[in-house]
Amino acid sequence: MRGSIWPVTLECGDIVLRPIRYRDRKEWMAVRSRNSEWLAPWEASNPAPGGALPDYRQMVRSLNAQAAQATALPFVIAERRPVLRDPAIVGQLTVSSIVWGSAMMATLGYWVDKSCAGRGIAPTAVAMATDYCFGSLGLHRMEINIRPENGPSLRVVEKLGFRDEGYRPRFLHINGEWADHRSFALTSEEVPEGLLARWLRSRPA
Repeated sequence: MRGSIWPVTLECGDIVLRPIRYRDRKEWMAVRSRNSEWLAPWEASNPAPGGALPDYRQMVRSLNAQAAQATALPFVIAERRPVLRDPAIVGQLTVSSIVWGSAMMATLGYWVDKSCAGRGIAPTAVAMATDYCFGSLGLHRMEINIRPENGPSLRVVEKLGFRDEGYRPRFLHINGEWADHRSFALTSEEVPEGLLARWLRSRPA
């Protein structure tokens, strides 16, 4: 599959998933800065003594390398707005840890601007990415791991019908400590009509 899965842009209405780019740095940093308190409790951290997170350029370089190896899909979530020429960045979504062969599975993570929370942007983005992985890439399972205290992210998987598969103690290093997570998953057989179609049907008119 290497080279055939990326880059790709996915769209639904005003919501666009597109590859993250080096030239997004200024806009991406501005969104992260104004959401620093909103995102800090869920921010991945480096468990190594004195370990630091990569800077923006290092992050994009690493994500691009993973995409080239067909192990990740690094998207920004953007929204079309009447006053802007280009869709505005409102979050990030990364499909990572893609495993081929007998597993055919991946893990998905996301964040959105606090000002956009509750508007259906995150569920729409997750549904689009999941459909691409199931329908175009032939993956079988998508997994999302969420801190039990992260109410907004829990509501996303609940809206989309991901199964709660249980508790994972000290699963990931988050905000400076090993943190418990709940694991949610969906397989392609559970959404034969597509996750996006099911999600859009379930939304109030």
